[in-house]
Amino acid sequence: MSRLEEAPVAGVPSEQHTPRSTQLQLRRKRKLKQNVPLYLMLLPVFAFYLIFKYIPMGGLIIAFKSYNFADGILHSPWVGLKHFRLLFSSANTVQILWNTFWLSFLNLAVGFPVPIILAILLNEVRKAWFKKWVQTIIYLPHFFSWVIVSGIVLTLFATDYGSVNKLLKLLSIEPKTFLYESFSWITIFVGSGVWKEMGFSTIIYLAALTTIDPALYESAGMDGASKWKQIWHITLPGIRHTIVLLLILAMGRVMEVGFDQVYNLQNSAVADVSEVISTYIYKIGLQQAQFSLTTAMGLFESVVSFTLVLVANWIARKFDQALW
Repeated sequence: MSRLEEAPVAGVPSEQHTPRSTQLQLRRKRKLKQNVPLYLMLLPVFAFYLIFKYIPMGGLIIAFKSYNFADGILHSPWVGLKHFRLLFSSANTVQILWNTFWLSFLNLAVGFPVPIILAILLNEVRKAWFKKWVQTIIYLPHFFSWVIVSGIVLTLFATDYGSVNKLLKLLSIEPKTFLYESFSWITIFVGSGVWKEMGFSTIIYLAALTTIDPALYESAGMDGASKWKQIWHITLPGIRHTIVLLLILAMGRVMEVGFDQVYNLQNSAVADVSEVISTYIYKIGLQQAQFSLTTAMGLFESVVSFTLVLVANWIARKFDQALW
């Protein structure tokens, strides 16, 4: 290369003679220009969370006011913690909180391990066509609304025309009131929730299983490790990060029993175990227009959920699996 080629062009500093801070700025501008399409794609997501998640948080002030439509949110009278005291002085509120926690805990305890087990079992299947069929069958209920699922439940467990009771009659067994007894209702509630959502989580775990190096299984097989030992020492540690992530997210929903599921399955006979925060907010807040009282209930639910997420992440940090 000649000296003329090595010499920098007048007015354009070479990269070698450019200060480091200026080089960093140039690189950032270059990356910004390259990622403009990605930022534009992110704008609708940002707008969604801003409009429907963050801005509505301002409405939480209703919990500390005696809200009415005439005065609006800002000008309604301030009452402080009145609604919280009213809530926690009622025995009905304590029962609702307990029902919410208990049903959520059962959903988590029963529903969380099922997708992991299904994903591990499907990962061991060697027939591709069978694996695809099973994945489709278990994933399909995720797209059903709870109106459809509750119709299926009624068709199966209704006292008069339910398929299960018709089968019991054929066996000369008295029909059972499955949907009108507390224990059986809770069992059906948890079972229907697991059946509807297990396929979606299973696909997440299957995707995580694809990141495990197959050579690990080959080495373990050559060393004489059984299939169970391979699952315990290779498969489960390989998806541990995904399990912890989904568990922490699930902890944030412990106090959040889905309204659709409960509302479509509950009845007055099992109101003592089926009345939860979401149905309480609908019946008292919307139907009876007690907005401040139910906002206080919703705020309490959010604080508990946020606390559980922090606790779950703190525990995960002890095992170097924390999200932050």
